[in-house]
Amino acid sequence: MENLLEKVVSLCKRRGFIFPGSDIYGGLANSWDYGPLGTELKNNIAQLWWKRFVHQRDDMVGIDAAIIMNPKVWEASEHVASFTDPLIECKVCHTRIRADQEEEKNKHESLHKNIKIEWTEPKQFNLMFPIRLGATEDSGSTSYLRGEIAQAMFVNFKNILDSTRIKLPFGIASQGKAFRNEITPGNFIFRTREFNLMEFEYFIRESDWENQFEYWRKEMWNWIEDLGLDKNLVHEREHSAEDRAHYSKKTIDLEFDFPFGRKELYGLAYRTNFDLKNHMEKSGQDMTYTDPETGEKYIPHVIEPTFGLDRSILVVLLSAYHEDDKRVVLKLNPKLAPFKAAVFPLLANKPQLVEKARQILKDLKSKNLNIAWDDRGNIGKRYYSQDEIGTPHCITVDFQTLEDDTVTIRDRDTAKQERLPILQLLSRLVF
Repeated sequence: MENLLEKVVSLCKRRGFIFPGSDIYGGLANSWDYGPLGTELKNNIAQLWWKRFVHQRDDMVGIDAAIIMNPKVWEASEHVASFTDPLIECKVCHTRIRADQEEEKNKHESLHKNIKIEWTEPKQFNLMFPIRLGATEDSGSTSYLRGEIAQAMFVNFKNILDSTRIKLPFGIASQGKAFRNEITPGNFIFRTREFNLMEFEYFIRESDWENQFEYWRKEMWNWIEDLGLDKNLVHEREHSAEDRAHYSKKTIDLEFDFPFGRKELYGLAYRTNFDLKNHMEKSGQDMTYTDPETGEKYIPHVIEPTFGLDRSILVVLLSAYHEDDKRVVLKLNPKLAPFKAAVFPLLANKPQLVEKARQILKDLKSKNLNIAWDDRGNIGKRYYSQDEIGTPHCITVDFQTLEDDTVTIRDRDTAKQERLPILQLLSRLVF
């Protein structure tokens, strides 16, 4: 669809999914705030992920760790020394881009057709955000906003072993914000300096890494299906040795065909025992695992599936967006939709209809369903308004409802309507 990204960005602001950050002050480049509907969509995706990978398994536990950690963590993980991107700078206008972004380089050069553009030699640019702790500015007060959420899972490995009875293989899961001082952020919420991750570290025996890698690769594809994405738009790409992160022995990306090109959506890495070994050496703490049956001690290896939450939201919105001559509709997976249904009185000036509709609304909300209310304008405009935000069903209370306790329920995708007893609404709306 032509201009798909622009249409989604416009819809997001107009209907309260995502707003430009600091909007009343002219915004802040590549900063975005989730509005009322965007917050619901974001939470629904995060909760579905947690349910699938934590609650429905007996080999996974979760943590919620601090964003600011002891700076020694980032030294031990080699992020201070190695968490870099190659940067080049235009000698004409001093624009800076990543050296490996040929598309951005060509785009910049095309804007200066009559000028010969020269670039500086690549320099390594550290992506970590340094921060000051406390009132002094000596070197001992410097720490960092976390560049990934994984390190808290490694430094808490011993705490998890000591406080639970979990046995290898097992995973530690986490969700939360990470921060990277990106050189060229952009494309809406695709690449930002502040972003949300969902990931887990799955601890295994070294000899089992290939089987586990393949297992989690398939699980990531199953998650893509959960989101309702077209699998034909998702592709695997294995990193070369030169492209892999310093801690990885094997990495594949699951890439998506975005309107701006094929780009990374998720990642799967075999991190070996790099992190636990380094933290054991630097901290002096024992990070070995003792096999309860054989007594064997070893440092576990790790498989790491990483899911960008913001990118998940973006691909869900792009995939769900449809339009025709009459309406715009977000065909969201009902599990992800901000509202599970909307309730209308046929006429807003008829107290009996309003009272009945309010009672249905209250009953459905009491079942822990997020239900919208709308009594503005004519019924057709209300339908189209709910279609645009992805509400799966619209429930209309009319005069027949007062007689036989049935309502009209309308399907978002087909626009078909049927008569349904009020008592059957709940089973229709629980997905």
